[in-house]
Amino acid sequence: MARTTTGWHAVAGTLRRAPLQRRELRPDDLAVRVDHCGVCHSDLHAVRAGGTPLVPGHEFTGVVTAIGPAVSAFAAGDAVAVGNIVDSCGTCAMCLAGQENFCHDFPTLTYGGTDRHDGSTTLGGYSREHVVRDRFAYPLPAGIDPAGAAPLMCAGITVWEPLHSLGAGPGTRVAVAGLGGLGHLAVKFAVAVGAETTVISRSADKAGEARRLGAADLLDSTDPARMADARGRFDILIDTISAPHDLGPYLRLLALDGTLSHLGHLGPVTVETLDLLVGRKKLSSAGSGGRPATAAMLAFCAARGITADVEVLPSAAVNDALERLARGDVRYRFVLDLSDLD
Repeated sequence: MARTTTGWHAVAGTLRRAPLQRRELRPDDLAVRVDHCGVCHSDLHAVRAGGTPLVPGHEFTGVVTAIGPAVSAFAAGDAVAVGNIVDSCGTCAMCLAGQENFCHDFPTLTYGGTDRHDGSTTLGGYSREHVVRDRFAYPLPAGIDPAGAAPLMCAGITVWEPLHSLGAGPGTRVAVAGLGGLGHLAVKFAVAVGAETTVISRSADKAGEARRLGAADLLDSTDPARMADARGRFDILIDTISAPHDLGPYLRLLALDGTLSHLGHLGPVTVETLDLLVGRKKLSSAGSGGRPATAAMLAFCAARGITADVEVLPSAAVNDALERLARGDVRYRFVLDLSDLD
């Protein structure tokens, strides 16, 4: 028998409160009362693109309310966090390597995905209850703010994985292009692992904000002289800019064997081979994270007191939040408080 809850369903580009059906618990499922859900740019794109059924939301925290009979790692009352992947094949090379985000059979997304058992379309975290396979829920460490932790499950892990895999730490020079939902967390992580960290922005007036987050400097990308002086300066460049842009000026900032990780814009890019050839530069990308990396990120954030900078809104303000997000009027992540759905 299906479980009934309440959430925000997309209808003709607008989110409307509506009853939702969740599956009855399978043996390895958790029922989670969703308390806080982050608002991601991908939510905005999904709502604008249309299509049904659509309940957005793929970075949320809450409390376990019920467990399936095979669940042993969680109990009712446990605080948990859930990200943008809720299942994978579990048998391919990527899944066996702990990179479920790159599952060869494609991971099941938290919303807009296809359930691997019954073929239904997954509905996201803009709702008061979610049912999720236990392997893809994570204990929320004690003492971490659940509202600020919600965006860690998408924006946070998206920048954590490349920083970790590229070896960011003491002695490395990291640049973060763009200071938004992804970028501000990339700065916090890079600083926390001991890297010399610089923000790259078109807005020189963000220098104070960059330093508040721990960055040593802000490089104004509209200043040709400063960009020329910074040539070959960075070992790692985390590019979180969401709009299409020329990668050449950013590749030229990399040192010998440096890597640009292109995270913000997921569309086509054009690269001049010489921008890679001179200095053996590397262009990479990443998306979300596997289970081991996600657990490690949460533990790191709890130990260092790192959460996203958020503006918490009642879920009834979700359409206003999406409109403001489209205008860039947020610092740095909206988080919905779902308690108003009771």
